[in-house]
Amino acid sequence: MPDLPLPKIARYGYRSFDRQWAFADTRLGDFIKPSLWQIHSSKQLYLTSLLTGILGTGQAASVSAEVPDLHYFRGSFGGKNVIPLWRDVEASEPNITAGVLEQISLQLGGPVDAEGLFAYCYALLACPGYVERFSEELTIPGPHVPITKDAALFQTVSALGKRLIFLHTYGERCVPNDVAEGDIPCGSAIIVTDFSTHEADYPEDFAYDATTKQLRIGAGIIGNVAAEVWQFSVSGLKVVKSWLAYRMKGGAGKASSALDDIRPRTWTLEFNYDLMQMLWVLEATIALFPELQAQLDAVIASEVFTALELPQPTAAEREQPRQDEDSSHHPTLAL
Repeated sequence: MPDLPLPKIARYGYRSFDRQWAFADTRLGDFIKPSLWQIHSSKQLYLTSLLTGILGTGQAASVSAEVPDLHYFRGSFGGKNVIPLWRDVEASEPNITAGVLEQISLQLGGPVDAEGLFAYCYALLACPGYVERFSEELTIPGPHVPITKDAALFQTVSALGKRLIFLHTYGERCVPNDVAEGDIPCGSAIIVTDFSTHEADYPEDFAYDATTKQLRIGAGIIGNVAAEVWQFSVSGLKVVKSWLAYRMKGGAGKASSALDDIRPRTWTLEFNYDLMQMLWVLEATIALFPELQAQLDAVIASEVFTALELPQPTAAEREQPRQDEDSSHHPTLAL
């Protein structure tokens, strides 16, 4: 109807490390989650993992600064579980069992806030060695995080987690004091052969050459792409391959409606920018793997909390945040 507001275009987390755009409008979206969009803010942070299935190789969790898609974690293989840092749009109510932060703070002899605990957990789950180390235990679905009682170790791991979050949200969360928001460090990957912006030259395929360390996308070439970057995975999802496949001329994944036939016609500078940022972020992440592994080993060797030492969530805390009663009248609240 002509008197209704125009659809809002918003960025959202499509797949791990892959941000795309959508009409954030209940009139256009399917499988909408108003509970996530109503608590979204510039301070919100979402952790995604697989709580009811077996985790694959690579990271056991990923994060997003934007509202994540149903299959954000590892694509169509599953991973719909989303754990927001905050339960409200004001970012005043942590999504953490009451009493947990107080108990950990008491043991460590200093304050531990919600973001600090979130970052600590992410550092361990994002270490590829986590899945390798606990492969037998993880045959029972659902990752578990060992929380050390060593105050210095906890702070070290938490700081590492904040560094990862800064990288994995493309500089939008856990921004260091001496860094501008969005200022992702440049890596060694570089465009060797420019991408054509002509419609007839839109890429239809891509390939990686481990010998030359070159990534070919259509006629465009990116050099200095390490094999570890090309193979980077989140629970089995090959991140670079996934990102590229969804942007090829033929697209990827199952078509759900005629809207899936609407595809980009030209390769844009924004594609270049997003692709290079992703490659640089993965490169910086891989550089942190040895330290992440060392800290994971240190945590496992240290004295950790038992489940009985920490409060257990109540039934109310396990429920989704209550939705706005008038949400159905606000079409821009949900995707």
